[in-house]
Amino acid sequence: MARVFVITGPSGVGKGTLIRSLIARVPELELSVSATTRRPRPGERDGVHYHFLSDAAFDAKVREGAFVEHAAYSGRRYGTLRSELERRTANGIPVVLEIEVQGARQIRRALPDAVQVFIVPPSTAALQERLVGRGTDAPEEVARRLRVAEQELTARDEFQYQVVNDRLEDAVDALEAIVRRELGRCASGAEGAGS
Repeated sequence: MARVFVITGPSGVGKGTLIRSLIARVPELELSVSATTRRPRPGERDGVHYHFLSDAAFDAKVREGAFVEHAAYSGRRYGTLRSELERRTANGIPVVLEIEVQGARQIRRALPDAVQVFIVPPSTAALQERLVGRGTDAPEEVARRLRVAEQELTARDEFQYQVVNDRLEDAVDALEAIVRRELGRCASGAEGAGS
């Protein structure tokens, strides 16, 4: 089975930007498209950025056991569809999951071999600046995301790896090094099993 990489951290820490840069450098990786009940932001497309679901459709998928993980975050629900993950890993494609801390914990239980990386902001002030700067959330939503972020940051030591996203290039270098090391371990383990 192919490697699964879980990239987590508080909202606004730059997970999406880091993952896009990582996939450009390590093109064999594929991003699993999460499902969410939140509305699309400008420019987001269903099935590309997220699978946008109504609350009722999300509930139905939960009942069907269609999610490998799902969690509520800032008043919205998010989840990783089992079909998204299995379709890729069954074909030997390493997968990246961009998920919140609650979901990362569920993945840890469901897939203990998944590589978990926590993205850390350089400071709470920098995180607030990023959340405000992206201009996608109302001030109340930014305040709520910051409160959640402070709680999530206390969980950072639970994770196998931590990468501080201060300078983008340095953070991408660190993330790429982790991924390449883990892909190398996976390949050498597969070779050893076949000999």
